[in-house]
Amino acid sequence: FTLPVRGSEGLYMVNGPPSFTESTAFQRDSGKNCKAVAFSKDGSLFAWCNGEKVNIVNVTNAELLRSFDLPKAVCLEFSPKNNVLATWQAYATAKDGTAGVPNLQLHDVKTGKCLKSFIQKKMQNWCPCWADDESVCARNVNNEVHFFENNNFNTIANKLHLQKVNDFVLSPGAQPTKVAVYVPGSKGAPSFVRLYQYPNFNGPQSALANKSFFKADKVTMLWNKKATAVLVIASTEVDKTGASYYGEQTLHYIATNGESAVVQLPKNGPIYDVVWNPNSVEFCAVYGFMPAKATVFNLKCDPVFDFGTGPRNAAYYSPHGHILVLAGFGNLRGQMEVWDVKNYKLISKPVASDSTYFAWCPDGEHIVTATCAPRLRVSNGYKIWHYTGSLLHSYEVPSNEEMWQVSWQPVLDGVFPAKAVKYQAVPSELPSAEPKPAQAYRPPALRNKPVTSSKLHEDEPPQNMKPPGSSDKPLSKTALKNQRKHEAKKAAKQEAKADANQEPAQSSASQNAPRSAVPAVTSGDPEVDKKIKNLKKKLKAIEQLKEQAAAGKQLEKNQLEKIQKETALLQELEDLELGL
Repeated sequence: FTLPVRGSEGLYMVNGPPSFTESTAFQRDSGKNCKAVAFSKDGSLFAWCNGEKVNIVNVTNAELLRSFDLPKAVCLEFSPKNNVLATWQAYATAKDGTAGVPNLQLHDVKTGKCLKSFIQKKMQNWCPCWADDESVCARNVNNEVHFFENNNFNTIANKLHLQKVNDFVLSPGAQPTKVAVYVPGSKGAPSFVRLYQYPNFNGPQSALANKSFFKADKVTMLWNKKATAVLVIASTEVDKTGASYYGEQTLHYIATNGESAVVQLPKNGPIYDVVWNPNSVEFCAVYGFMPAKATVFNLKCDPVFDFGTGPRNAAYYSPHGHILVLAGFGNLRGQMEVWDVKNYKLISKPVASDSTYFAWCPDGEHIVTATCAPRLRVSNGYKIWHYTGSLLHSYEVPSNEEMWQVSWQPVLDGVFPAKAVKYQAVPSELPSAEPKPAQAYRPPALRNKPVTSSKLHEDEPPQNMKPPGSSDKPLSKTALKNQRKHEAKKAAKQEAKADANQEPAQSSASQNAPRSAVPAVTSGDPEVDKKIKNLKKKLKAIEQLKEQAAAGKQLEKNQLEKIQKETALLQELEDLELGL
């Protein structure tokens, strides 16, 4: 398989591991104007636009299949079964202010004819979404979702009309197709995400699941591969508490069987990344103020494994779900941690500094990291790694050139079988890319003295969150009951223990802990203290009776007599406290 590389040097294909040579089958397109590239889902077709035409080639023999005159196209995408190529160019209104020409076009790949053109003003979410078998295609038009069937774009087969659909995502995999829709809240009403099964859209009763929440200016919806659940990252633009620049994020879980939950994240701060394991029964979240925490949760939203804290803001599962990479890119130094998911063991810790892009190869063995413009204008290039930490290939563009994009040719599931996880680094001709650790600045007075390490913070170690001896099998009801009883007993024992330890410690703690109650004044004579306590008790009872009388309650004779004794009791209390 190959990697297309797009940049100021043009567009060319590189053969993947083990050779890493430029592909001779694909003729390099040397124009500096290549705006976009796209592979079909199975990796058999490749399309690119070079500022003059949009071309489609067969990847294996590089035979040109189609060419369209679309010099302004900047976005391309194939439908999942290679029947349609969608192209988008920037929308422009005519000089006299009338509506411009349709700028989103759907072309039949086999015949080359244009099936339909739409006006699509925004580049965001420009492409229609297809179900994997192309039986359904959907696009968001003026806050409602229009559905087309079997690539017939002349008739709208169905509409999903809610007050204002801001975003939607179709479920992956086989029929029946499900739809997750997001409706932002307005005027004090909460935002909500609903799951529907196509084509049952009649009112909220027909929804499979519904989750409403405040605190959402935008949401990201992530289906798992088996289409049984959606994770929703809801974020606000501004954090009202002032704790974060990045607004505030919350993570919600919604299942197609109607269950929903808020995922409890044990550390405060932004949610950087959330990814589903391809097995669809676990997901990993990277969250919390730096150093960030990373935790794997199960479908009950209970933590299964906690990776501790570290410099990271992204997570990537391998295509087979057997390896997880936690990485710190962007404003972090590019450290990666490669974990064996089954045994939760660390495999390797390579460093890919200045990376702006990371992608697993479909074989589940190799990784590409790249430094691309316009995110970073200097030292553009890409590196290909083996997950055991070996750097296998590295390419940097000449200093006056830029690289804009690199990606793997996709492959359908099942083409590469999952292999056993290796821990031994695979051999490589290249030296390892370990950057020399920068020496901390030391003032002249300390330069000849021994180094004392000082850390800003201690990283938390990884820990397994599954209770020991717990199996994944669900417990029977009686077993659960017994387990709960046992846990309750244990907790009660520990509490009793803690109370016993607390007693002597109380006196020392009272000096530094703010006491919520008024400290009791003691006279030194236990008899007097007892009397004072009793008087206070009586006075409190009188207060309560007075409140009842004020609320209009009819008091008994003896209760009224109690109230009359109040002044005498107050006098007695005062005398005792003054020690008269």
